[in-house]
Amino acid sequence: MRSVVLLTALSAVSLVSSAISDSNVVDDLDVISQYWGQITPYNDNKPSFFGVKKVGLPDGCGIEQVHVLHRHGQRYPTSSIEDGGFIETFVAKVKNFTSAHPSAQFKGPLEFLNSWTYQLGEDLLTAPGSATEFTSGVRFWKQYGCLLYNATTGQPRYNASSVKRKNPVLRTTSQARILQSAEYWATGFFSFNSTKSYDLLIIPEGGTENNTLASYNSCPNDGNSSIYYIGDYAAINYIPLYLKPATARISSYLPDGFDLNMNDTYGIQEICAYEVAAFGESDFCSLFTLAEWEGFQYSTDLAYYGDYSFGNPTGRAQGIGYVQELLARLMNQTITVSNTSVNATIDSDLSTFPLGQPFYLDMSHDDILLSVVTALSIEYFKENLSMSAYPPDPKRHFMLSHLTPFGTRLETEVIGCASANPEAKPKALTIYSLGQNGYNPSDTAHRFIRMRWNNGILPLDTIPGGFCTRPDGICALDKFIASQAKASALANYQYACFGNWTLDELKFVEDGNIFP
Repeated sequence: MRSVVLLTALSAVSLVSSAISDSNVVDDLDVISQYWGQITPYNDNKPSFFGVKKVGLPDGCGIEQVHVLHRHGQRYPTSSIEDGGFIETFVAKVKNFTSAHPSAQFKGPLEFLNSWTYQLGEDLLTAPGSATEFTSGVRFWKQYGCLLYNATTGQPRYNASSVKRKNPVLRTTSQARILQSAEYWATGFFSFNSTKSYDLLIIPEGGTENNTLASYNSCPNDGNSSIYYIGDYAAINYIPLYLKPATARISSYLPDGFDLNMNDTYGIQEICAYEVAAFGESDFCSLFTLAEWEGFQYSTDLAYYGDYSFGNPTGRAQGIGYVQELLARLMNQTITVSNTSVNATIDSDLSTFPLGQPFYLDMSHDDILLSVVTALSIEYFKENLSMSAYPPDPKRHFMLSHLTPFGTRLETEVIGCASANPEAKPKALTIYSLGQNGYNPSDTAHRFIRMRWNNGILPLDTIPGGFCTRPDGICALDKFIASQAKASALANYQYACFGNWTLDELKFVEDGNIFP
């Protein structure tokens, strides 16, 4: 999530005695770290996690090309109020109080605060984050590399009809943690001292330029507080529903006169996750019950659903640019004119938008991945999320810890099959086939698409229109392309991003878009 201007935080509230005892708190990091939303450490989803029952490839089929949209690894918190703002407020409160009351003592599980100092940085990639990206590159080599990249010659397998080039092009934004993540991923894939094995295209981020990997730059309405903060307000209003008992419980260990409100308690939960992201452990992590961590996760679900997905009127618009680029690559075409976040200068030039590569890596942000899946109309993630559900529905589909943990990857596999209608009987995933000349996009009759989100196979049959109907998540390439024929119209980019419109009230929209 990018930095935003501060929202009005919750005021301090009256606290009541908690009915939850300290014996209910959970301190097992392996358990609670799975409830940290977008700041969850990376873990693979099971292939069937999104409801696809048959998870292997059909007989006679093999992976021929892979498109990877990747999130950066673990980072320090940003300055936005819902990310690092509450942390900064709590840290300042501790520092100011202890300075004014040097003899005051924190008690019980908060005793560590008597000698604790805040050591987190801001925005940048952490050391564990670099390891996450390096490991992801290694994993990609093991799963796809030997197939897509000729290890004996050191050259990628290009389509014979494509422009010949020595190195594959990997793309990243210019933001430090994104750029470094791409470099660590490439080191994991190509090995050390291998910068001559790939070309890294760095696309500027931070201004108003078109950049599909940071599409909010070119969408002014996304920066409008009445639009961007739909999810943030939902999350902030949700905090009292689950953190009132925790605030009372933690307050009992504070020195007299230390005023802890629920925003502070939320900041404490964030410090736990971010200290683990940076240092691997945190004393703050043993202060909450499992139900309170479930509430924390749901607050992040509300925030991101309402800011970047089907709940926001610019949700589709923020993801449509990458969708257009994916379709162009699949159809072996450049893009010469743009009316979205696509940078036509880059995408019209084969040196910066090469075709026929055996694999693509685009390093980006968590919100972009969510908007891309929204723009693709994968309605498995389209839900009626209650803003007051506590405990939250454990069977909901939009669960951020499984969608955008640190190091998230969305992988679009192009699959070649011997038959135009392969049987659904799965075979081992490790058995692949590849045409003699590598990927040839001109042959679509026997080609299919499958998408994996953190290893879980996405149910493409939830795209409206009946184009993708197979129960194994595989869709014929031509039908997948046809399923996206209305994607740009549905995003309504120019109006969503530049139109003069407002919302009557801050509530989730239904389909990630807006029309006059």
